[in-house]
Amino acid sequence: MGSHFRSYIWDPILIISQIVLMQCIYYSFLGLWLAGVDGLVHTSRSLDQIFSYEVLGFSTTQGRLSMMAFILNSLTCALGLWFFIRRGKQCLDFTVTVHFFHMIGCWIYNAHLPAALSWWLVNVACMALMAVIGEYMCMRTELRAIPVNTAPKSNL
Repeated sequence: MGSHFRSYIWDPILIISQIVLMQCIYYSFLGLWLAGVDGLVHTSRSLDQIFSYEVLGFSTTQGRLSMMAFILNSLTCALGLWFFIRRGKQCLDFTVTVHFFHMIGCWIYNAHLPAALSWWLVNVACMALMAVIGEYMCMRTELRAIPVNTAPKSNL
C-alpha cells in the first residue's frame, strides 16, 4: 500500500494525550499569566483566580487584570494548538474541549455552574481568540508551498 496524502488513522491514545497536553498548557500558562499579573499589583495568589467565576468582573482592578490574563492565555494556547495539534480542522475541537473541561472544573470548584455574565463573556471571547488564531497559524503552515526539486535528474 502506498502512502496517502493527509491520511487519517483513528488513534484514541494520540487524541487523549493531545487533550491532556492542551489542558496542561492551558492551566500552566494561565497560572504563569496570573502570577505575572499578581506580581504587578502585589496581590496574593489563589485558586479562586482560576476557578471562581466571581473573580472575573469589570468592576474591580483585580477582575480586569484576571480577564487580561485569561485573554493572554488564549493567545498562548493558540501557540500550543499550532505547535502540538498542527491541524486547522482540529483547532476548534480542541479549543472547545479545553474550555469545556475548564467549565466542569469551575462547576466542581463552586458547586454550581458559573452564574456571572462576565465569566461567560470572557470564556466565549477566549474560545473565539484561541480557535481563530490557532486555526489561522495552522492553516498558514498547512498551505505553505511544498518545495519541488526542479533540477534535471540527468543530463541527456
